[in-house]
Amino acid sequence: MTSPITTSPTLFPAVSRLLHWLMAAMILAMLFIGIGMVTSPDWYHWLLSVHRPLGAAILVLAALRLLNRQLNPPPPLPRDMPFPLRVMAHLSHIVLYGLMLGVPLAGWGALSAGGYPIVLYGSIHLPPILPHSAALYTALHLAHEILALLLFATFLAHLGAALAHALVFRDGVFGSMASLKAAAPPDPASGVGGD
Repeated sequence: MTSPITTSPTLFPAVSRLLHWLMAAMILAMLFIGIGMVTSPDWYHWLLSVHRPLGAAILVLAALRLLNRQLNPPPPLPRDMPFPLRVMAHLSHIVLYGLMLGVPLAGWGALSAGGYPIVLYGSIHLPPILPHSAALYTALHLAHEILALLLFATFLAHLGAALAHALVFRDGVFGSMASLKAAAPPDPASGVGGD
């Protein structure tokens, strides 16, 4: 059995950590809102009034996270992390970003095709992005639901991987996103590299 890695990888920049945890809280809230919309008919309209602006906020923050990721690349993964785990880490992030963008876009498109107003707050509405079409509405509404379920499954897998890094591997990967410390510049002698 190998001993846990004692070196700590470079921390994610503070803005990356803030966006990450804000998005995690919002996606978790959406999970409960979605369950409530299906199981609590009396609360449906109120939950829907929260669901739409929260979905729009997730779309905006996902785009900001992609931009931030380009401006502030993530710290490298531990050098001794097995290649299959590296590939899974990279693929899971691609899937997460795709779903964080795809779920709200499918919802926005479905509402547009259905001719429904996309109310953010009061008189503030999102413009329609697709023409009115009953068939398109049905297809996008179903796509929105399926993609949302995939997002929650991916979210849970991501959480499981984070806990494995924190509790099993103890390689500092979890701490690079969970730490409240200020990020320091990368240390080439730290034993970490190759994201």
